[in-house]
Amino acid sequence: MARLSYREQVLRLREDAIVQAVNRLLATKGYDLMTVDEVAAEAGIAKASLYKHFTSKEELAGAAMVRVLDRALAFVDGLRAGPPAAALDQLKAVARWAMETQLQGDMPSLPAQNSTLSASLQANEAYMDRLFDLSNKLGIWITGAQTDGSLNPALPAELVLYTLFARACDPVLGLLKSSGQYTNEQILDWLITTCFDGLGAPVPRSGSRMKAG
Repeated sequence: MARLSYREQVLRLREDAIVQAVNRLLATKGYDLMTVDEVAAEAGIAKASLYKHFTSKEELAGAAMVRVLDRALAFVDGLRAGPPAAALDQLKAVARWAMETQLQGDMPSLPAQNSTLSASLQANEAYMDRLFDLSNKLGIWITGAQTDGSLNPALPAELVLYTLFARACDPVLGLLKSSGQYTNEQILDWLITTCFDGLGAPVPRSGSRMKAG
């Protein structure tokens, strides 16, 4: 691999600073409230310099989403390369990673519906490639968990996938954290439980109840 020139290194570092600034602002303010002026100020560069890298707010959001998908894929690939584990346990690990990333303030928050942004993301080849890759890898575990009965096989796999994606932007995490009453570990454990087991009372395991004498 050819070594980057000094100018290319500077440009790369500047672009990284911009994307990190976008990520922080999307995580704390959301897409609608974030402005290009704020991104430039957060990154410590002039607005004109920012536009040399990204031409619009939509491109900025796309770059942040590509970056977080890269991190998600790296986490998933690490699980796949690790010790064998049940498909459901792998899905729980991914959901926990996504929620932990949000609690740490590193998960970009995008609007549920925004035609301009949606069109921009769909036209972003890097974003779509990573999204499909992540969806396919999670889909293998979803199918496996439904096959072995640890996930409801009657549910569409697509619904399960979207439910997992939704955990990355679940507002319950922030609400519980802002109360100051619970640790991150408690919040994560509870959200994992409600995501995969629901809100019903735990079903006693066979043999756990004493028989009447």
